[in-house]
Amino acid sequence: MTNTQTRYAIDPEAAKSFDTDKLREHFHVGDLFKPDEIRLVYSHYDRLILGSAVPQSRPLTLDHVPETGTATFLERREMAILNLGETGKVSVGGEDYGIARGEVLYIGMGAGPVTMEGGRFYLLSAPAHRTCPTTLIRLSDARRVEMGARETANERVIIQFLHPEVCESCQLLMGYTQFAPGSIWNTMPAHTHDRRMEAYLYFDVPQDQRVFHFMGQPDETRHIVMANEEAVISPPWSIHCGAGTASYTFCWAMAGDNIDFTDMDMVSMETLR
Repeated sequence: MTNTQTRYAIDPEAAKSFDTDKLREHFHVGDLFKPDEIRLVYSHYDRLILGSAVPQSRPLTLDHVPETGTATFLERREMAILNLGETGKVSVGGEDYGIARGEVLYIGMGAGPVTMEGGRFYLLSAPAHRTCPTTLIRLSDARRVEMGARETANERVIIQFLHPEVCESCQLLMGYTQFAPGSIWNTMPAHTHDRRMEAYLYFDVPQDQRVFHFMGQPDETRHIVMANEEAVISPPWSIHCGAGTASYTFCWAMAGDNIDFTDMDMVSMETLR
């Protein structure tokens, strides 16, 4: 079973008037991981699709999704699959890939149907204009960038999977960030990048804790409270930063004009309101 929602793009002037419920309606993605279902959210920001697949009692196949307007899901798209559960298997293009927790499978445009077994999969897909090789990226293959400090409560490691120095992709960038115990702030000072949208999945959040995801223009900020395994769509005009009530991990993914991970417009602290 495949369940698909569509989220339309919202401009910053409209977002200024949103109350909590309206912000969550347009940007928050909850109730993602359901047994024996594929759940997708089609965002009109750079046509990014995020979703999940939990093949608990039977394999699940992602193939035709009417919202893409193509015969098969990957006809004009690329895709990344992050496993958040026990080791699972993904079959695509006549090959089987065993994916352990924390590993990522990149699937190139035109690869055909994707069948998933076991595991607990987070899915990301963006439009593509060329085919790149399907690649399984182990944790040992990923690029690790250590940043921050304990004194500023943002000691963290950025683990890059879809990145030009790790795995070739068309326009999708993806990885996740893990925080050291006692660190809670991600991406502070905040930044924007009007050339690319971003999506986040917060996970490894303790059940009784929350993450405050900040968004909005630098001088008109808002927040959305996130629980474990909930996602948020971050528009290209929005700041990117957040803070948790405990340490956590978040998966970040970007699509847009380029695949330059460092293409950011930093926002000074005195600008934030």
